[in-house]
Amino acid sequence: MENEKKTLSNAQRFIQSYNNIDYAIRTRYNLNRSMGFSELIRKSVALNYIVRKYEDDLIDYGRLRNAIVHGNEDYIMAEPHYEVVEQIEKIERLLTAPPKALETVCRRDVLTIESSKSMREVIMLMASSSYSNIPVYNENGEIIGIANGQKILDSFGKYLLSGGACTTFLNNVKIEDMLSKLENNDYYVFANRDLTVEQALEHFHNNSKLLAIIVTKNGGAKERPLGIITGTDVLKMNTILENY
Repeated sequence: MENEKKTLSNAQRFIQSYNNIDYAIRTRYNLNRSMGFSELIRKSVALNYIVRKYEDDLIDYGRLRNAIVHGNEDYIMAEPHYEVVEQIEKIERLLTAPPKALETVCRRDVLTIESSKSMREVIMLMASSSYSNIPVYNENGEIIGIANGQKILDSFGKYLLSGGACTTFLNNVKIEDMLSKLENNDYYVFANRDLTVEQALEHFHNNSKLLAIIVTKNGGAKERPLGIITGTDVLKMNTILENY
């Protein structure tokens, strides 16, 4: 691929990337072929993190493409700057061959805990491992939630306010008991092993309550985790995309 690029002019490289971006977005979201490029980008902003991030650049590149070829790609009217070509090729890579989360950002040594463990055991495991989000699995091998440090602290506080004893909470309350009282489970999601970094960021963008993404082979609740991504990884994911 790199050797092939060396034989192309800046304009040819630019047009090649532009066409690949156009095709990738239209096919991924099944958008009308008659739709202009600028409208295509604006329609995709809500659907794709990368398009949203580079919306202004892509709109500008659509105008530049028209200035370069003016409807006839066989007749080049202008040569774009090298920096512009590098940038559009970067966006092309992000849209057509995005980095996989499992290969770049996921913590692969996923620590899990059984649902029958006491709160004392869970808290001690968190303290010894320095992990604040630990998937909890029941006896059937199905995840029932995430043991999260802040949620445990909130539950502990409510327990004490209701008149409960500290030792009772630590020794007699099980993590499954605490998780069963949570109002919803939208603080974690599953994804299959093909999850991209861009898709992971999209999850966090769309759900401000999201604490963790659990990556399994097929994205199922009964599968053992292959990796985990938490909110603390958002900065790292952005850095990966910037340098990709």
